Amino acid sequence: MTASRKSLVIFLAAALLLAVFPQALTLFPQVSGTFYVQTFANVMILAIFAMSLDLLIGYTGLVSFGHAAYFGLAGYALALLGPKYEAASLWWSLPASMGVCALFALITGLVVLRTRGIYFIMVTLAFAQMLFFVFHDTKLGGGSDGIYIYNKPTLLIGDFSLANLDKIDHFYYLVLILMVGVYLFLRRILGSTFGRALIGIKVNEHRMQALGFPVFRYKLASYVLAGALGGLAGYLAAVQFGFVNPEILSWHKSGQVIMMVILGGMGTLHGPVLGAFAWALLQETLSNQAWFGPWAKHWQLAMGAFIILVAMYLPHGLAGLMRRFGHKAEAEEAAEAEAEQMSAEEKP
Repeated sequence: MTASRKSLVIFLAAALLLAVFPQALTLFPQVSGTFYVQTFANVMILAIFAMSLDLLIGYTGLVSFGHAAYFGLAGYALALLGPKYEAASLWWSLPASMGVCALFALITGLVVLRTRGIYFIMVTLAFAQMLFFVFHDTKLGGGSDGIYIYNKPTLLIGDFSLANLDKIDHFYYLVLILMVGVYLFLRRILGSTFGRALIGIKVNEHRMQALGFPVFRYKLASYVLAGALGGLAGYLAAVQFGFVNPEILSWHKSGQVIMMVILGGMGTLHGPVLGAFAWALLQETLSNQAWFGPWAKHWQLAMGAFIILVAMYLPHGLAGLMRRFGHKAEAEEAAEAEAEQMSAEEKP
């Protein structure tokens, strides 16, 4: 077995293990190498990014094609607000970066939320592309070369360091904690009156408005919250790679996270997480030259075909597929229990 093929097999096996046993995420850095820990940290960042977009698409009914704006803006905020040759504190740099994204979402949301359907999609794309060219065509963001972040943020309480983010396992656990925190936070939000109102707006906006709900304010709050959480993912990505450039603001990035949400299943919090892991698995598999030779460089074509098949035959994504098997298993158990009860009643 070649080294590249062996690496792919290890990656696939590890991803399958984590999909089946989510608690293994906490043990993964102890049993795996640096490359795989880095990879899964990046996938968890993408999972946060996908969950933030699912708040808009899956729960509010707003299909944004410019969500990468918040991902990239938070990275640039970290690079520009922090000292160039000294480490910024995570305690202020993370809230500041998310705050910049929330403010941008608030300002643009006042405009884009006055449009609907295809117009909403195009206006969100337009704002994201405007931001892209601000950093690409000016010296503010270093042009197309981007900006290096020479020192990772510190996490200190007094003189005591809670974590050294230069160590990949420390960074991995920080991302894991934040991913779980975002999931639980969104679950709490969506289970509240606010979350139920968002779902009602998605189903029938006019009826919710007739019932007296301030629909525009609810949508704006959802839009701002999604932007802030997208900024959280962008901040973590900038910390991990120590570099930001305009490409992380491009429409390609927005399209990528939309496909993660579709692949995992819209309107489910665990769906985007599944979609992020599935996306990484497919990319790693389809781009492997040991398996597909020269065809590996065309992995995007195969990925696109797979996404089309999922959209056609799995409209609820991987989460819907898991739910379908779960319901089938429950039905079989119920049938077995009923058969046992009937046989017991027939006995004298």
